[in-house]
Amino acid sequence: MTDVLVLNATYEALNVTSLQRAVKLVFSGKAEILHHHERLLRSATIEMRMPSIIRMLYYIRRPRQKVALTKKNVLLRDDYTCQYCGRKGEGQMTVDHVVPRSSGGPSTWENLVCACLICNNRKNNRTPHDANMGLRRKPRTPKYIPWIQIKRHTVPGEWYKFLFLYDVSIEERIEA
Repeated sequence: MTDVLVLNATYEALNVTSLQRAVKLVFSGKAEILHHHERLLRSATIEMRMPSIIRMLYYIRRPRQKVALTKKNVLLRDDYTCQYCGRKGEGQMTVDHVVPRSSGGPSTWENLVCACLICNNRKNNRTPHDANMGLRRKPRTPKYIPWIQIKRHTVPGEWYKFLFLYDVSIEERIEA
């Protein structure tokens, strides 16, 4: 089955749904098709193009969701950039406790940062001050989380203009 992007009445991305669910929403009068594929869906009584993007005709209110404290989310918050030297890279990054756990440092958003292996080993079991290593940015709890989980490099081209939330800089995600 083909995935369909669902937008709120305000053109904000809500989720990704199945083709079957999207067609049901359109035929029930709850959504409209904004973009479609070239392929056709046919039944005995109707023929239509397969939807790629639909928009709800009424506003759906979503409560704010807290960002889970996970290694992946810490790396995403810091944009896979070492907070000590500025080196960037997805494969070689680790999560470091600013105040080491052995010194009573908690596993919280404000005490975890992305670090490359070299800086993590250099800092070892010390605070950044003791290791003479300054943080590039003070770690904070992010207030933004996308509702839609999409695998990288799998988004159809026509979806990009509606997924503007994913082009927001890391500073804007933290400040939001």
